[in-house]
Amino acid sequence: MDTFEAIYQRRAVKHYDPAQDMSDDDERKLMEAALQSPTSFNIQNWRFVVVRDKARRALIREAAWDQAQVTDASILVVVCADLRAWDREPERYWRNAPEAARDMLVPMIKPFYAENAELQRDEAMRSCGLGAMTLMLAAKAMGYDSCPMIGFDPARVAEIIELPEDHVIGMLLPIGKAAKPAWPKPGQLPLDEVVIRETF
Repeated sequence: MDTFEAIYQRRAVKHYDPAQDMSDDDERKLMEAALQSPTSFNIQNWRFVVVRDKARRALIREAAWDQAQVTDASILVVVCADLRAWDREPERYWRNAPEAARDMLVPMIKPFYAENAELQRDEAMRSCGLGAMTLMLAAKAMGYDSCPMIGFDPARVAEIIELPEDHVIGMLLPIGKAAKPAWPKPGQLPLDEVVIRETF
């Protein structure tokens, strides 16, 4: 599927065919695409928890206002981020870079994030969004649908997936085959309201 076609056809689908499974090969293809998502300083702080276990997904559904897509989609991805990725051997993020780039950038990483919890969290959420969008577009291009979700209790979901304390959850992302089409687009704002030229 053409990139623009995937962008325009991607919708937040709420109803999935629970009988539709996703092959291991398709799951791997999706996750490998997600790893192409950009991150600041290439710290690759997104973490993608793929939940297939029915019992665990039922618990997550309880924590997500009983939304059926959590259990009915082929897979559920909990899009998370490691708040301390910047401090975990940052030289490995640049091991294949030209020496000049490596020597310049690696020493900048820790000072940039250290002692700035707000920036660490902001970076985590940016990365979650970029990773999730990559997954959604890749899924659409492969014939799957998806639904980014913030309607859930993050503390409870964190317990269910045994999230480390220095990680955060950005969103839930069910991916599968639609059982019903999404609603028509409810109303896009006009271009001239959201695209600002130079200054407000």
